[in-house]
Amino acid sequence: MTNPAALDLHTATERIIQLEAELESAGLASIDAAALAEARAALHDWVETVIGVVASPGVGRVTLIHTNGRESKIASPDLPYLLTKPARFDRS
Repeated sequence: MTNPAALDLHTATERIIQLEAELESAGLASIDAAALAEARAALHDWVETVIGVVASPGVGRVTLIHTNGRESKIASPDLPYLLTKPARFDRS
């Protein structure tokens, strides 16, 4: 029996690659264990170059500032909220 989560992941990655092909840009899916481990290791190394983070929950974006001065923007509905503290309205 096929794992439904694995099937959904495969379907999602294929759709993303198709959308990028429509934009005449190549895409590469990393979903098998070895490729995913390699991608995660590369991401960990890349994150280690971050010296500043700007989280913008209202627009669903996080901007990373790297040691080389470059910026990377990540559009995500979840990540900005993971990086910010909820508002507090303390009564005095």
